[in-house]
Amino acid sequence: MKSLLLSASLFALAIASAAHAEEKAFPAKLAAQVVLPANTIIPAPADAPDFLKTAAKFTTPDRKRAQGLGTVPGMDGIHPTGLSMPFDGQAVQGLSGIKTMADGTFWTLTDNGFGTKLNSVDAMLMLHHVKLDWTNDKFERMNTVFLSDPKKIAPFPIVMEGAEKRYLTGSDFDLESIQPVADGFWLGEEFGPYLLKVNLKGELEAVYPTTVDGKPVMSPDNPTLTLPSDPTKPLPAGFNLRRSNGFEGMAMSRDGSKLYALLEGPIYLGDGKFEQVDGQNALRIVEFDTKAKAWTGRSWLYPLSAGGTNIGDFNLIDATTGLVLERDGGEGTADKACADPAKPQVDCFEKPAKHKRVYKIELTDENVGKAVRKIGYIDLMNIADPDKKAKQGTKDGIYTMPFVTIENVDVVDATHIVVGNDNNLPFSIGRFIDKPDDNEMVLLDVGDFLTAK
Repeated sequence: MKSLLLSASLFALAIASAAHAEEKAFPAKLAAQVVLPANTIIPAPADAPDFLKTAAKFTTPDRKRAQGLGTVPGMDGIHPTGLSMPFDGQAVQGLSGIKTMADGTFWTLTDNGFGTKLNSVDAMLMLHHVKLDWTNDKFERMNTVFLSDPKKIAPFPIVMEGAEKRYLTGSDFDLESIQPVADGFWLGEEFGPYLLKVNLKGELEAVYPTTVDGKPVMSPDNPTLTLPSDPTKPLPAGFNLRRSNGFEGMAMSRDGSKLYALLEGPIYLGDGKFEQVDGQNALRIVEFDTKAKAWTGRSWLYPLSAGGTNIGDFNLIDATTGLVLERDGGEGTADKACADPAKPQVDCFEKPAKHKRVYKIELTDENVGKAVRKIGYIDLMNIADPDKKAKQGTKDGIYTMPFVTIENVDVVDATHIVVGNDNNLPFSIGRFIDKPDDNEMVLLDVGDFLTAK
């Protein structure tokens, strides 16, 4: 009898695991596409120091100052992207994080600059109020807010510490997620990782370090970390997150009382182990009380699916469900894959994109401290385009988003969502093999997905 009961239990467990592992795909149709050209450069503010009037001066492999505009070729591995640095002005892209506004416009942001804290000292941090004209395929930048720290709120010296106008740069913070509110913006960032509050002028008002279960969470770029002088000594307490794995996504409750900041990568537990759920790396969604100005102590686990390595953005649909972008590290399409990935060539992709999805998840009071429920997903490598709405990206009636980073998603209305890529200007080529990725914003018809239970 004991043996039979054990067998029955194991069978039930297997069924439960199978049900948990099953993920339902929902169809998506391309309703519209707007393309912002890669080489979109704008002037720095008139009161910015001359140092910030040009950008990407320190993107040479040895980080020596480039001696002239356009003298450093943009490269994606061995692939020239066809766009060179430094730039005469500030680069609008890549865009990382989006929020739909009541009037149909959007707020988005330019992330830290050129990929690292070290090479982004002259990349200005900025937020953009944009209109996406889906009918006329037009990306309109209505307003840009440049971030600054006039009140000396940053808990460390900033790049422009001694300047009259203390503009913030991509060596100070790495912005990745945005939530506009009546008196400014909440921003999620990756270096700390920190939660930031800025006012409507973009002036820094508060910086909140991250804690999970009462313990600090820090990346190697956290400016308060001091590495030991002796390599045989243990690393400092709190260093438990990979570089560039901070708050890539951040949702907000409808009443604005809570923020839900989602780490891009899992927290390191020690002994070579990261947080997991059922053998898959799991990322923390951490709740913040905007009135109390403090983490609530509540969090959820977001388990990555097989094939997923990172998330790209997070916004709520309603009180208990939300949208999460999940991706792998591949880029380009399989029809242009290199014959031998170990021997990449300039005319092929060594690691084509496979796992590019938008998941619908459920997080409730009942599953606090546990895994969120994944209701289903949309495959961004398989979007129907029967009406030929795409300017670029459609083949045989299917539109794809083969970008290494897709970092913008939100609900637009009852049947549509917006999705967009971060093009890592000028270092990514996923759409074409010989030119930098543009920023593609698409409107997807996904009614069944949004109503799925």
